[in-house]
Amino acid sequence: MEKFIKYFEASKIELQKVIFPTKEQVKNAYIAVFIVVFIVSMFLALVDLTMSFLLSHIM
Repeated sequence: MEKFIKYFEASKIELQKVIFPTKEQVKNAYIAVFIVVFIVSMFLALVDLTMSFLLSHIM
């Protein structure tokens, strides 16, 4: 039981050291992820259209 209590005390101390992101940081990260996902999806759509076009003309 003593190990259990020491574990929770150590966890509480470590949790106090955590620096949580601000709303601005979260917003900026969200926007960056959205832009990257959008660019990658547009690239993959272009590759898909190109491959479909080439394959339909070959066959």
